[in-house]
This record gives sequence, structure tokens and C-alpha cells, in this order.
Amino acid sequence: MCEQEFRFTEHDFNLLRTLVSVHTGICLSEHKREMLYSRLSRRLRLLNLKSFFQYYKLLKMEGGEELVHFINAVTTNLTAFFREPHHFELLEKELLPQLLIKKQATRRLRIWSAGCASGEEAYSTAMVLKEIVPNDWDVKILATDLDSQVLATAQLGIYEDEKITGVSVERKHRWFKKGKGVQTGWVQVIPNIQTLISFKLLNLMNNWPMRGPFDIIFCRNVAIYFNKASQKILFERFANIIDDQGYLLIGHSENLFQLSSRFRLLRQTVYVKC
Repeated sequence: MCEQEFRFTEHDFNLLRTLVSVHTGICLSEHKREMLYSRLSRRLRLLNLKSFFQYYKLLKMEGGEELVHFINAVTTNLTAFFREPHHFELLEKELLPQLLIKKQATRRLRIWSAGCASGEEAYSTAMVLKEIVPNDWDVKILATDLDSQVLATAQLGIYEDEKITGVSVERKHRWFKKGKGVQTGWVQVIPNIQTLISFKLLNLMNNWPMRGPFDIIFCRNVAIYFNKASQKILFERFANIIDDQGYLLIGHSENLFQLSSRFRLLRQTVYVKC
């Protein structure tokens, strides 16, 4: 085993993971120690600090911009276009057709991608909406994350070509523009899709400025990073902001067992508000 560049004591680890929990709601287990060391040691080098305890004191005293870098460093942003495809198939074939009937009077749909990372989930949702929902409907997607760096990527809507290898040929041609010249190897989501989405910085553990109600909330592979108490609070708040008979879609390794009685299971990882 290679000698570590910086000393990283149990005390350092506990101080920093407590700070992670306070500012993000994410609970880092013991096996995340190496991950935390790897990601934060980059900040120590950049700031010319000699120890993790110095870094901790800096975060406590100054916060501000460095706190943003800290949050960006510790958050995980694994995502892909049409990830967990059964959700998008259900959205296309069942959820949206039902909502088109239910919302006929208002012709209004609101969807929230909570923990949107670099935007692939929100854009995938927008593509399905454009394919299913009539153009004269009032449709908006709110996409939020607590990582400012990945949100910047999401707002641009520009991705390496390999990011859309799992997207159907038809959707590639319809919803993406291929880069040319120096932009070869990159694609951009077309403006027709981008205009449906508002990307905003938001920590799910803090106050929510929006009132809803939302017809569908995607919060996939996010709650797994919270402890049970925080999960209960989060799903209670989701229930309060989802419309009656609205839908909550969660990640493949998540469930609401003993966390909320305000939703009933509709399909695998898909819940409807009771």
C-alpha cells in the first residue's frame, strides 16, 4: 500500500463527514474514507494546505466559495440518458397518457428532477414529453442539484458523443445536434428541449422555494446517501408538494418501506401519492 501524501486521522474523517452531513444530508459510512481522502486531497494541494484539519478549520471559519468546492467534491453524480429505462417506458406508455386525461382542464404539467446531476435525466424526460404531450400544453421541468459544477454542464446541454450511445438512433437525430470542426465528438441538446427545463441550485435538506404541486417527481439514487431520519423527512416533504395521485420515481436500490405511508407502490420503484 502506498504511503498517503497527507495524514488522515480518524478524527479528521469524523469531522469532515459530520460537515458533509450538516451541509448535504449525505451520510458517509466508514468505507467512504478513501473516497473522501482522494477527492479532498486535491483541494489541499490547490490551497497549499498541509493537513485535513487545516482544511476543516478553513471550511468552518470561511465557508463561502470553498464550501461550494467542498460540496462539489463529495457529491456523486453518476447519471446517463434514459438510465433505468423502465421508468421512461412507463412515463411514455402509462403515466403521461393518464395525466393528459386528468389534466385536460388545465393543460398544465409540472415535473421535478431532484438531484439532476449533469442533466441527462431531465433532458430524457423532456424528450419523452415532447414526443407525447401536445404543443399547446403548459409543460415545465424543474431540475435541481446541490453541485454547481454539474449544473453548469446541465445548463449548457453539451455532452461528449459517447454519452448518447444508449439513445435510440431516432432520438439522436431528433433531439441532438452534432458538433463540427473543433466541436467534433460532441453533441448538444437542441433548444426546443432546453427551453422546457429550468436548472437550479438546491440542497434537498434546506428550504424549498417552489410551492408545486408537481405531477411527477424523479428522485433516483439520491435518498440512499441519507440516513433513515433524513429519508423520512424528505419523502414527507415530497408528499406535501406532489399533486393528489401524482407520481414519485426513485432509484433501483431504494424503496419507501417504513419510510412513508403517503405513497402506494404502483410498479417497481414507482409510487403514487395516496
